[in-house]
Amino acid sequence: MNPLAPFLLFLIFSLFDPSTPSQVSLSVTPTTLARSGDPILIQWSGIASPSELDWLGIYSPPDSPHDLFIGYTFLSSSTTWRSGSGSISLPLVNLRSNYSFRIFHWAKSEVDRKRHDHDHNPLPGTAHLLAESKGVGFASGSRPEQIHLAFTDNEDEIRVMFVTGRGGDGQSVRYGERKDRLDGVAEARVGRYELEHMCESPANASVGWRDPGWIHDGVIRKLKKGVRYYYQVGSDTGGWSAIHSFVSRNEDSDETIAFLFGDMGTATPYSTFLRTQEESIATMKWILRDIEALGDKPAFVSHIGDISYARGYAWLWDQFFTQIEPVASKVAYHVCIGNHEYDWPSQPWRPDWSQGIYGTDGGGECGVPYSLKFHMPGNSSELTGARAPPTRNLYYSFDMGAVHFVYISTETNFLPGSSQYNFIKHDLQSVDRKKTPFVVVQGHRPMYTTSHEYRDAPLRERMLQHLEPLFVKNKVTLALWGHVHRYERFCPVNNFTCGGMGLNGENWEAFPVHIVIGMAGQDWQPIWEPRADHPNDPIFPQPNRSLYRGGEFGYTRLVATKEKLTLSYVGNHDGEVHDMVEILASGQVLSGGGAAAGAIDGAADGAPVQSTFSLYVKGASVLVLGAFVGYVLGFVSRARKEAALRNSWTPVKAADDV
Repeated sequence: MNPLAPFLLFLIFSLFDPSTPSQVSLSVTPTTLARSGDPILIQWSGIASPSELDWLGIYSPPDSPHDLFIGYTFLSSSTTWRSGSGSISLPLVNLRSNYSFRIFHWAKSEVDRKRHDHDHNPLPGTAHLLAESKGVGFASGSRPEQIHLAFTDNEDEIRVMFVTGRGGDGQSVRYGERKDRLDGVAEARVGRYELEHMCESPANASVGWRDPGWIHDGVIRKLKKGVRYYYQVGSDTGGWSAIHSFVSRNEDSDETIAFLFGDMGTATPYSTFLRTQEESIATMKWILRDIEALGDKPAFVSHIGDISYARGYAWLWDQFFTQIEPVASKVAYHVCIGNHEYDWPSQPWRPDWSQGIYGTDGGGECGVPYSLKFHMPGNSSELTGARAPPTRNLYYSFDMGAVHFVYISTETNFLPGSSQYNFIKHDLQSVDRKKTPFVVVQGHRPMYTTSHEYRDAPLRERMLQHLEPLFVKNKVTLALWGHVHRYERFCPVNNFTCGGMGLNGENWEAFPVHIVIGMAGQDWQPIWEPRADHPNDPIFPQPNRSLYRGGEFGYTRLVATKEKLTLSYVGNHDGEVHDMVEILASGQVLSGGGAAAGAIDGAADGAPVQSTFSLYVKGASVLVLGAFVGYVLGFVSRARKEAALRNSWTPVKAADDV
């Protein structure tokens, strides 16, 4: 046999073997990015026999094993993929580590149904590597990112938090009343968490863990009331952020403005191990419109649980904070804990009745990223019973104008005798109703819902038994909840019984109005619509106590003076108000605008409810929306991702997503 025969056979085979990397070229431009959200252009050519399932893997760090990508997209999202060449544009978030990209050939015959993502779609195979790019990084790995604000316990302060790639170079906040004169300096404390602080997989496994960077926390003190301040964060050695601004709280003002929602999550320009939340883009877009329209009025955001939906995949926290920065760098961004931040198999508080309630929803994070990436008022914390630091930001309260806001945790002990129960009881009893005539309580899992949430029934029973009497006795105005990914407004209610509203001269009592507002982004919940064969019979019958149920993504907007509180439900599809409730300082509840009470999915009326605030914001909408759309296009190549998904997998909605 000719000694060259094996070599010739290998050479001939390699010309047709799609797994041979040398056949395909892969380039990325630019290779250095200035900031999170900047796009890169990925181009390839030379794929001899393209498959509809050929895919591009996104890796960070760049030396990650093939199956530990942070995301992927199918080459078929490029219109020219059948030619063996194409291009994809992707915005990248700074993960404090370089990126690399790899192209793999994947045939339908190689699909492994046992290895799948959150939606039970098969994860792409890595047997046939075609090409690998050079590294892509950011100009300064330690440049501050992910800036967000929060109130402290003192009304003349604001907290500024941000992330860098290193922690020992004296990071600070410099600020002032003029953009060109930032004379004030607030030193920032620094902290971080490590892999061993995570409790379960994937958070403590190589598939989910990534370096979280260094978390910096500075407080600006002795602020003037209701004044716009300019600020930037960073250091001379590590670099400074762009200049941002906020308006300080004004305790002398009667006006309160807030934007409230639950269950938002984040969007990614690629597919990953978990389903992400495309609707979060629209939620942030409309809230930014509203904030910009306020001018020099203070406001804040309230996100009541299920924050990023990272669930153990660390880079999704980076995506989330990058996405909210245009809003969270302007107004305080307040949170309470949800099941997808905390729940894990060996969490300390797990009474017998809760075994079906508290599961693995936190992805093994056991509340650690939530506890360190945010710093809310108060000092509430609970030991984890593991190497993880105590879980923070569980329950707290603050005043804003005419409203006293209370945040609670449905994931930790709230029964009589617990620290949280004692806090709630004392806090509600201590409210000065002359200063803040309205009280708004917020938590993640709802006390009232008409969704068939059988799993949470034991928890709701105990909330009704132990917390509702406190709410009623202390005349809580509003109780806002997430977890159910829809909007639903109830009558003033106590023990499932509506109190009269006094609209027609009848007797009435100031019961709390419960509203579910978990509709900001996450996309699973059985719809409230009639079945085709029973057009007049809703899947979930709507009792009289449920006055409005909406299936539209969106958020709520709260505007209050000392005389009246108005809560409006804004739909993401048009940015208009679709439901509204008005409550007087006396506790009397007025019916909601032009929306028909009892409407299923808001379909009975269809016309948006016009409010004074809605008319006010329209004047600023065009300019602000233009600016935000530019940001969004830079942050998420949404059209490309949707095209890729249409050519690949369809999300499967599952009950464990609440």
